[in-house]
Amino acid sequence: MTYTLEMQRAFRSLHPPKNFSVQIIDNENFLTVRANTNEFARLGHDEKIAAVEYMIRVKKALEDNGAIVLLVRDKA
Repeated sequence: MTYTLEMQRAFRSLHPPKNFSVQIIDNENFLTVRANTNEFARLGHDEKIAAVEYMIRVKKALEDNGAIVLLVRDKA
């Protein structure tokens, strides 16, 4: 499995909360969506909820296009 153009389009159609981003990593057999721990820690309560909801939407969009997806955070 690779990160296809359809997956890329699905990912880019979603808009992250302000001051939050994720990285997509192609691991051949699955994709990893990695959140930045420091970015997440600086968010307020409501923004943290929005960030988690965003990650879930990213996971679903990628899975809808055939990916196996793992959600992780980087080391702090």
